[in-house]
Amino acid sequence: MQKVRIAEDAWNTRNPELVSLAYTSDSIWRNRSEFISGREAIAQFLTRKWLKELDYRLIKELWAFQDNRIAVRFAYEWHDGSGNWFRSYGNENWEFDEHGFMRWRIASINDLPIHQSDSPKETLRERKYHWILGRRPDDHPGLSDLNL
Repeated sequence: MQKVRIAEDAWNTRNPELVSLAYTSDSIWRNRSEFISGREAIAQFLTRKWLKELDYRLIKELWAFQDNRIAVRFAYEWHDGSGNWFRSYGNENWEFDEHGFMRWRIASINDLPIHQSDSPKETLRERKYHWILGRRPDDHPGLSDLNL
């Protein structure tokens, strides 16, 4: 659970170089339909991701683990350049090397629009992640608590 929270915290910084340090230098990713290999490519991918997915806030939750593998489920909220909000749901499978670096990441993700209303207050009720950008506060509900 600690490793999952550390990963969540790093991703919530939206700092591609920092996040890429958790992976082996030759780490292999499948993210949606994109295949990525190596820290430099991971940092480039994350830079592109966070230029598109604005005000990104993520929650991860441990699903299962065995030996050097962890399964995680996650959901994150973000908006595009036009102000349209989305919640992206997914699952990740992680495999670690003998030093604790992630050498393999497989992610499956679906994006759902968050209901938009003429009233900003109503749109806020549809969104569930309202903390200040950065690390999710310890007292903020997790995925299961939010029925996600």
